[in-house]
Amino acid sequence: MQKKKIKVGLFIPCYINQLYPQVGIATLELLEKLDVDVDYPQGQTCCGQPLGNSGYEEDSKGICKLFVKNFKEYDFIVGPSGSCIYHIKHHFDILKQTPEVKRVRNNSYELCEFIVKILGKTDLGASFPHKVGLHKSCHGLRGLKLGSCSEVQEEHYSTEEDLLNQVRGLELMSINRKDECCGFGGTFAVFEEAISSKMGKDRVQDHLNSDVEVLTGADHSCLMHLEGIINRNKQPIKVMHIAEILNCSL
Repeated sequence: MQKKKIKVGLFIPCYINQLYPQVGIATLELLEKLDVDVDYPQGQTCCGQPLGNSGYEEDSKGICKLFVKNFKEYDFIVGPSGSCIYHIKHHFDILKQTPEVKRVRNNSYELCEFIVKILGKTDLGASFPHKVGLHKSCHGLRGLKLGSCSEVQEEHYSTEEDLLNQVRGLELMSINRKDECCGFGGTFAVFEEAISSKMGKDRVQDHLNSDVEVLTGADHSCLMHLEGIINRNKQPIKVMHIAEILNCSL
């Protein structure tokens, strides 16, 4: 008897859909390679994070309800963004906790977490012969617990490192401040522009000092912030989402 495939609803955040469609495509292709039954709900919109983070949670309820409506039937909801998935899991508490809302909250996963913890895979057959620096976003690291934090005395672990360490030819470079915030923080980058920029410049310089060729991470909002600084200063680092790297093969 043929084993039933996991049915996944693919959630592509707004900024990836509008600005980095290649990340959405890489995520889809990667999940299909892993023999997952992937569907993209055409009616999906924003998860409501920008409104919620700006203090307009009440105004975001309609968006959150629409998200639940679009994704409630799937076994899992998977997205290439730690911050958006964190918002769904932890801030959809503003809704009445119906069985559908609870199901969506409990079954939403960031891409790397889904691959490692649900599918139980780390070697995806990828090949990427470059020196890579990993940026660990705050929402993923400290919110979703995708890895251990330097400020906590605990055994080291990282779902992102587990995946990258299995990529053929990839050299994962050690940076000085492994889990420091990049300074983006959504609307923080708008309201505290100077502080945000300085934090981002510090992050980029850390990767430059470590001979990194490609800077990656699981949250493209952070990568967008860092890439903007890199491009403005014409610095020799390429930025790629981790899904793009994991989807690479010879």
